Parts: sequence; C-alpha cells; structure tokens
Amino acid sequence: MNKNNKKASPWNSIKVGLLTLVTLVVFAYGFQVTKVNLEELRSERRQESFVRVMRALARPEIFEYDQVEEIVNYPFYTPCPTDASILSPMDSDSSEPYIVVTPACAEPGEVVQVEGFNFAPNTTGPVRFVPGSDLANVVTLGRALAKTDINGNFAISMEIPKRPSEDVQYIRVILRRNIGTPHFTKTAYETWDKIIETVFLALLATVLGTILAIPLSFIAARNLMKTVKSPLTSIALSTLGWPIGMVIGFLAIRWVGNFSFSIGSNVGVNLASIVIAPLLAQFGLRWAMPQVEINNPSQSMRIARLGVILLSVLLGFYAFFQLASLAMSAGNVLRVSLGSFGFLGFFLFQMGDIIAILTPTMGALAAGGTLSSFLGRLGQTSSEKLPAPAIKTLNLILTPAAVAIVFVLVGQLLQWLYQFDTPLYTLWMPLVFGAGLGLLLAIMTKPKESLPIGLVVYSITRTLLNALRSVEALVMAIVFVIAVGIGPFAGTLALGLHTIVSLAKLYSEQVESILSGPLEAIQATGANRLQTIVYAVVPQIVPPYISYTMYRWDINVRMSTIIGFVGGGGIGFLLQQNINLLNYPAASAQMIAIAIVVSLMDYVSSVMREKVV
Repeated sequence: MNKNNKKASPWNSIKVGLLTLVTLVVFAYGFQVTKVNLEELRSERRQESFVRVMRALARPEIFEYDQVEEIVNYPFYTPCPTDASILSPMDSDSSEPYIVVTPACAEPGEVVQVEGFNFAPNTTGPVRFVPGSDLANVVTLGRALAKTDINGNFAISMEIPKRPSEDVQYIRVILRRNIGTPHFTKTAYETWDKIIETVFLALLATVLGTILAIPLSFIAARNLMKTVKSPLTSIALSTLGWPIGMVIGFLAIRWVGNFSFSIGSNVGVNLASIVIAPLLAQFGLRWAMPQVEINNPSQSMRIARLGVILLSVLLGFYAFFQLASLAMSAGNVLRVSLGSFGFLGFFLFQMGDIIAILTPTMGALAAGGTLSSFLGRLGQTSSEKLPAPAIKTLNLILTPAAVAIVFVLVGQLLQWLYQFDTPLYTLWMPLVFGAGLGLLLAIMTKPKESLPIGLVVYSITRTLLNALRSVEALVMAIVFVIAVGIGPFAGTLALGLHTIVSLAKLYSEQVESILSGPLEAIQATGANRLQTIVYAVVPQIVPPYISYTMYRWDINVRMSTIIGFVGGGGIGFLLQQNINLLNYPAASAQMIAIAIVVSLMDYVSSVMREKVV
C-alpha cells in the first residue's frame, strides 16, 4: 500500500458541498433579481410581436419603387338593418376591380369572407374596416392583409370590429403595385447624411482628445514624475505664481483683445496687422534675448529688455486677435459666395471664433506658467545659496500663503457649485485652515529638503482621470446637450472629453513601460526634462500612440451611435426616433449602416496600424 496516499477528509467533501450550495443560492437570487420568466417568452402575444418585429427588421427601407394604388370601398352594415335595406354590390361582370363581402352584413365580432376580383396580379395591401359613412375618413380598423394571385383575385377572412352603427359603413381594400425601377428611399438618404455626420463627429472628437491627451500622459506617467523633486521654497513660489500670473495674463490679453476689436474688421488693417505685428515681435525678441553677449547688461538694460519682451508678447497676441477677425470676416463672405462649398467659409468663420475665444485663456495659461517657472527657479536658487535659517523663514512665510490660496480657490469652486452664500465656509475657513496646514508643513520640513512634488502631481492627475473616465460618454453628452443644445456639436464635446481621459490613461501606461536605458543615457548627458522627453521617451511611444489613436477613432464611431439617443447627434438620434415610432424597417436600415461603417473602420484602422506600427 502506498504510504503517500492520504485518506479522504470528510471536511473537504463538506466544503465542496457548501461551495456548491452557495453557488446555487447566488444564481437563484440572480434569477429573482433579473426577473427570469420564460412564460413571457412562450406567450402567444409576445411571440406574435417578436415575429412581427423580426420580419420588419429583415426588410430595411433602403430601396423602393414608385407605387400605384387600387382602392375599392364596399358598403357594409353592422349590425344588419331591420328593414333589409342593404346596398347592392358592384356588378360582378365589371372590368374594374371590385370586392364581394359574404355575408353582406354581420353583427360586430363576426367573421366575413372578403373576395376581390380584377385587381393587378401579385399585389398586396391592407383590408380595413372604415367606421362611419364618410369615405374620406382616415380612421381604419383591422389587420387583414390581401395578396392577389396571378389572375388578380384574392379571398380572405376578416373579423368585423365592434363598432355598431345604423349608418352604412365600409370595408376598404388598398392594393399597391410597383412601377418603374427601384431607387433609394428617403430613409436611405437620411441614413447616409447621419452616418457621415457620425464618422466626422468621431473624427473631430478623436483629434481634439488626442491633442490634449498627449501632454497629460507625460504628467500621468509615474516613471517620469517620481524623480521630480523640489525644495519647499520653490514649490511655494511656483504655486503662488500660477494664480497671480493667470490673472495678470488674462487681464492683459483681454485688454489687447478689446483694443484689437475696437479697430474693427477692416480687411486691410487685419492683413497689415497680421504681417507687421509678428515681424516687430520677432525683432523685439531677438534684441532682448541676444544669442551672444560679451558684457553683462546693466540693471536698466535688463529692465528695458524685459519691457521689450512683454511688448513683443502682446504684439503676438494682438496678431492672433487680428487673425481671428480676418478669418471671421472672410468666412462670412465665402459662406455666401461659394455656394455648395460654403461649408469652407463656415469652417473659416468658426476657426476665427475659436481663436478669439481661446486666445485669452491661452494667454492666461502662458503667463501663469511663465511666472510659476520663474518663481520656481528663483526658489530653487534661493534654497541652494541662502543659509538654512533664512530658507526656514521664507518657508514659514511663503508656504502658508501658497496653501491658503489653493484652499481658497477650492472653496470658491465649491461656492460656485453648491451656492453656500456663506463666506465663512467658502473663504475664511479655507483661508485659515490652509494657512495653518501650510505653516505646519513648513515647520515639519527641513529648510533645504527636496519634496516629491512630481508624485503629488502624478497622483492628482491620475485621480482626476480615473474620476472622469468613470463617467460614461452618454452622461457627458446629456450635460453638453444642455450647454450647447441638441446636435452633433454636443456629441463631439462629450466624446472628446471621454477620449482625453481614456487616451491619457493608455498613453501614460505606455510611457511607464518604456525602456529605462535610453532615459538614463539622455539624463546622464545633463539634458533637461523637455529634452529627455523629446529624445528618450517620444521615439519609444510613437508607434503605440498611433495604434491607440486609430483604435480610439473606431471606438468613437461606435459610441457616437449611442450618444445620439440623448440628442448628441449622429445616426443614433435617427435610430432612436424610428424605434420610438415603431418604424422597424427604417431602424433596420440605420443598423445596417452602422454595421457597415464599423466594419470598414475596423478594416481601415487595422491596415493603417499594420503599415504605420
């Protein structure tokens, strides 16, 4: 007997039995929660509706013929009149189409036989009951369907609806036959327009999302951010520089914009400004920032150069505003004069409007970043050169101010969202709490200690990306529909935002998986952070970035059909409308179009990935 064989333990059998029992209980509860009920599936009413819908979906409204209708009305009484005054049927020898109803009158709910003669062969159409004596009545009852044979005759049974009346009523037969050659239906043209809208909606959303996701991906990459460390003095000054610089930059650029628009939309002035202003700005920057300098400039010369730099920047933004004005003016003219190509003028006008809107924001961000970078370098230099007691004193002053500003800004955001209308909660408490927290941080931190600010920025960025990615594009579309109205623009914004957070995560994970050898080699040469990214990171991530971007376009095409259900444009809006109207043949045409476009997108993206990647 093999000594290695162990006796089966009863406890193992009990555990297996308990696990099986728990599994059965879980699935049993799942059946109750999901309301599994096969009785509904077997019901005659459900099966009839299911078959009717499936047959309708199998007949998409893509092609149609011009049709000719043959309409015949037969006088009918329900119930039968007591005086036997029944109208005589049409002469059976007539060469015109006619019908015979047997019996000629009946009680409500009875079944009669309807026969048709002399109709066009192989035609179909409804047989309906027309209540009332008015032949123009559009209200009809019943579901009977007639189909003629090769001789143009038919015979069906029809139940008389329970609409009794002493007046004569009618049984109406409408048979239709096709003439001419098939042509596209109105549904097909509408589907084509919407599927094109869907493709370009997804394209714009992908481009917008990719442009903004790329810089975010570097901030959200742990391997790039974990080495970013700065002394507390530099962090505090840099933090103070962002809001101060953004406010100054926004006010300055807005003043430039007001001055630019006060000149008017004269094309000559616009063209002259676009040419002369950049040249003056370039000349000023070259003078203020010479490549080679023999002697150190004096203090007055430095101040003069700084003033010229600021003036050159303002001239550059002035040129942007003039470019926006010229684009809008030219767009208005071209939109009318180009006729069928007026969309080019519309595009030019919208690009000018986008430039005019974004320029103050970009100016504010540029000013905030510049001032933050300058103050950060100043803090770094001070931390290296000043003695520890002086740095400690600076930290005790600057850190509470920086943290207090951050908390006050968060408080104002909460005030805007929730409307507390109590400065104690949104201003003074964040101010005091932030200052106290900053003071505590300054006390606990060594004067010249470098803090892992990169990991803090990384954690905040990843948290925001994860939070936004958890919100479905459908919900985003609802919000943007409220903001900009129903249409594809709302869908573009929703898909664009969802693309940003999704691609930023995928891109950042790709950055985290790059080889560390090239990164360390570039850093060993003394390259700064931007040079490290350009020469060590970018060459390794270009192929997967292209692959992810193409795949995201494919995803956006499919998602755009869903956001259309809430008014986000695209073919989804048309699909939802037809489903709500129970127009299943039209809905089938839209579903076929979606399947074709998604298949083509998948094929094109796979070919492009194969060639590029």
